[in-house]
Amino acid sequence: MEDCCHKIKERAEDEYKSLINRLNRIEGQIKGIKRMVERNAYCTDILIQCSAVTAAINSFNKELLANHIKTCVANDIRNGNDETINELVETLQKLMK
Repeated sequence: MEDCCHKIKERAEDEYKSLINRLNRIEGQIKGIKRMVERNAYCTDILIQCSAVTAAINSFNKELLANHIKTCVANDIRNGNDETINELVETLQKLMK
């Protein structure tokens, strides 16, 4: 599905809720790190929390990527749109930097 020049995806309710829940937790973690800095928390304590945020973002990316492959990519391939494969490869290359 496309909207003007940008692709969009209507997500199933369970996928939407899961992704939003993950993002809300990440947002809470970021706010917690900000409070730690504001309260002059010890550096290693902040770094450990930053590591937890990185892991949470990686988990979000894994879930979103899996959903993307199972739906968007699979549907496009079934419909003969092989350009999606190149888009997926480019995306994976960016994620693996």
